[in-house]
Amino acid sequence: MGRDTQPRGPRRQGGPPAADSAGPGDMGPKKGPGQEEEARTCCGCRFPLLLALLQLALGIAVTVVGFLMASVSSSLLVRDTPFWAGILVCLVAYLGLFMLCVSYQVDERTCIQFAMKLLYFLLSALGLMVCVLAAAFATHHYSQLTQFTCGTVLDSCQCKLPPLEPLSRTFVYRDVTDCTSITGTFKLFLLTQMILNLVCGLVCALACFVMWKHRYQVFYVGDRMCSLTTSEGQQQKV
Repeated sequence: MGRDTQPRGPRRQGGPPAADSAGPGDMGPKKGPGQEEEARTCCGCRFPLLLALLQLALGIAVTVVGFLMASVSSSLLVRDTPFWAGILVCLVAYLGLFMLCVSYQVDERTCIQFAMKLLYFLLSALGLMVCVLAAAFATHHYSQLTQFTCGTVLDSCQCKLPPLEPLSRTFVYRDVTDCTSITGTFKLFLLTQMILNLVCGLVCALACFVMWKHRYQVFYVGDRMCSLTTSEGQQQKV
């Protein structure tokens, strides 16, 4: 009868919000397995599909141009017709596309996934070196063609370096009836190979970087350690 009853409700106006009254185990909104898996993706996709498609397109282009170069003259060396670089890059691209068809995961859960990712990384590194080598051969031959003096002799085209060169000798291109196919068409093919192989090597280097980034830079260890340390501190306070 004579007791003063206080009104129900919050005792003070600046009290903690309802979200702060949660237990120490609630560390904010929990991420589902789909969101954690999405956080581990790179550029919004599981595997760099664009890189594999670029490798395939560039590999096919290098291969086609290489066989066209080989058809100009039968005496061309293998290093001067780098279709072999395109074939290797195509194999790397096919392996990358196969990795896409099989469920690609950043964290390897089977030995097959680890072996495929390792093989793709090594082949991409090999493709980078082969493309740089092919571009170097094409550049060397292109620089020689700019100094050649060519003339048609029977069914071949004979080209000579200037007499002032220390290694002045005669280069014979067999089965060539017109030297313009060497000084014009073949020279254009060499320039195309230089550009294609440099771009292809850059794509292979980028593929190696993406695979290395997926393997060693996608683990959020710092955030998890911070969360564990915070929860342990709150449990000690309780």
